[in-house]
Amino acid sequence: MGKKQQIVPAMKTMKQFDAFLASGYEIGVLLEVHIAQLKSIFDYARRHGKRLIIHADLVQGLSHDEHAAEYLCQEFRPHGLISTKASVIMKARQKRVLAVQRIFLLDSHALEKSYQLIAKTNPDYIEVIPGAMPHIIREVKERTGKPIYAGGLIRTPDDVKRALEAGATAVTTSNEALWRHYDRDGDE
Repeated sequence: MGKKQQIVPAMKTMKQFDAFLASGYEIGVLLEVHIAQLKSIFDYARRHGKRLIIHADLVQGLSHDEHAAEYLCQEFRPHGLISTKASVIMKARQKRVLAVQRIFLLDSHALEKSYQLIAKTNPDYIEVIPGAMPHIIREVKERTGKPIYAGGLIRTPDDVKRALEAGATAVTTSNEALWRHYDRDGDE
């Protein structure tokens, strides 16, 4: 893929995975997947030249700890892992896959706790949830110096534009209308 990917499709269903395979996107996020599906999903993705980030906290049938992260990294060699858990992020970094620390912006206290977590885990990326808060995206990027994925409650191309203008590297979304909009139109 020659240009920067502004949208990172997040897939909850096999139908969405099929849409991702047919798209021009190279990188996508697997959400809510059962462990028994992972082998075939990764086989199909590789055949289509796609790279997958696994949301490690949402893999059904697998614990959500550093041992599970090690298994995912060794068995499937994903492009990356997303997690809210420090041990998973640190294991992803150790295994040299992209480590994406997901933070939930509930209030100022949660934000401050997230900064402490980020200092401990030193992730490659931070996924800010909800991503429809441009001023907080800007603050997190400035304070941490880390690239940001914005996710959650982004529903329109204008929401995407605001997140990107605030400093997000890309938007993670399961909204297929946004996938199609940016896959078709590219950078705006």
